[in-house]
Amino acid sequence: MTKAGSNVLVVYAHPKPDSLTGALKDVAVRQLRTQGHEVRITDLYAMGWKAAADTDDFGAVEEPNFMLASGEAYHNGTLSPDIRAEQEKLLWADAVVLHFPFWWFGMPAIMKGWVDRVLTCGFAYGAGGTALPRYGAGALAGRRAMLVVSIGGKQPSYSDRGINGPVEDLLFPIHHGILYYTGMDVLSPFLVHDTIRLGSARFEEVAHDLRRRMSDLAELEPIPYRAQAGGDYDRSLRLEPGRETRGATGFELHVAS
Repeated sequence: MTKAGSNVLVVYAHPKPDSLTGALKDVAVRQLRTQGHEVRITDLYAMGWKAAADTDDFGAVEEPNFMLASGEAYHNGTLSPDIRAEQEKLLWADAVVLHFPFWWFGMPAIMKGWVDRVLTCGFAYGAGGTALPRYGAGALAGRRAMLVVSIGGKQPSYSDRGINGPVEDLLFPIHHGILYYTGMDVLSPFLVHDTIRLGSARFEEVAHDLRRRMSDLAELEPIPYRAQAGGDYDRSLRLEPGRETRGATGFELHVAS
């Protein structure tokens, strides 16, 4: 739970500090601190974050498989210092808030690079001999996570009949495939549509709503994704027949009623 005095990690990606995304990040951070939370900010562009995961991240390892090599480096303590620092922040945090603009139907490459490099095998997930629980369990279980996303297009174009597809489906790989996979409780996102035409009056409305969302961070109910170990999936990790919510299809199958 994110009660007063909790630790909140804000991971932020935008190349312009005076952008809408930057302004929203500042609103959220001020509100969190007003509520008594300790906040740490990972400003990826300001840090000059290296986005591409490569073997330079690992130090001396023997494992030829790249994924497992990241796990060997994690367990040996030879991951690069920037990765280790972000992993320590995640372990420190009670909640994680990702602030980013929606570029080409996903997060900016620099933030995807943060995910690729920081959520290493052995730390956030495992395979083979380093298996860790996932989807609702794991090293990051007990933490809350939420996205704050700026979207240029209008809301109807991201609806069930919208040309861009439902925004819930577009964010599913982040919500379910990254955050929930590593064990975090995922809160509904804070979305700001039609940002190209967002004037000062509407910004004040959005800022008011964001402050309220930050104030309610501890009380918000997470998206009720089905846990891998919750008995809904067979041994091949396929949803058992009859477990689906009436009328659910696609990604909705993995959300319990």
